[in-house]
Amino acid sequence: MRLRHSLAAAVGALLITVSVPNSASAATGEFLYRGPLLGSHSLDDPNSGECVNIPEATNLLPAQSPRNFTTSTATIFLDFDCDGDTFTVLSPGQTGGLLVKFRSVVFS
Repeated sequence: MRLRHSLAAAVGALLITVSVPNSASAATGEFLYRGPLLGSHSLDDPNSGECVNIPEATNLLPAQSPRNFTTSTATIFLDFDCDGDTFTVLSPGQTGGLLVKFRSVVFS
C-alpha cells in the first residue's frame, strides 16, 4: 500500500514539474520590422530576456518601423547589444513609425 502511495506522489510531482513553464520563456507571436533596404522581416516567438541584434542592421543603416505583435513588451535600442541611452519601449500590439530606428531588441 505504501509503495502505491509513494508511486502516485512521484508521478504527481513529475506531472506538475512538466506542466509548469520554465523561466526561459518565449515572447509568443511575431515582432515585425523593416530592414535598412525596406525589406520586411520578423522574429517569431523570440526568447524573453535575451538581446537580439537585428541581422539586417548595420553600423550605417539601422532597421526601422517596428511592430510588436508578441505577448511581451519589446525594448528596442538604437545601438547593438541592447546598449546605449537611445531606446523605445513597445507594449504588446504597439507599433513604431517609420522614423523609429533600432539595431537590437530585448523582450520582457
